[in-house]
Amino acid sequence: MRHYVVAAVLALSLGGFAPLISAQDQQESQATRRVVSRVVPLYPDLARKMHLEGTVKVEVVVAPNGTPKSNQVIGGNPVLASAAIDAINKWRWAPAPQETKELIELRFHP
Repeated sequence: MRHYVVAAVLALSLGGFAPLISAQDQQESQATRRVVSRVVPLYPDLARKMHLEGTVKVEVVVAPNGTPKSNQVIGGNPVLASAAIDAINKWRWAPAPQETKELIELRFHP
């Protein structure tokens, strides 16, 4: 059985990185596969020059051993999406009996 869940919501800014997790997100995250190692995406120079901001949504298939098996961008600016994918490919989840699908939303703010 595959599950669609929100794995993480991050806010990215020039001044630093701060997680934005609402009460609803916290409830949903309790039902998700636990992220054990998270890499924060680098804000692309081109995006900074263009003052791009927005949310990138990525669906990740996570293998039973906790590594990303595949991913698909569901929405977001392509300049920001490439940075999101690069970071998510370095994430690690807790082991599970089967592969799962995780929906990750990363928010980029210049």
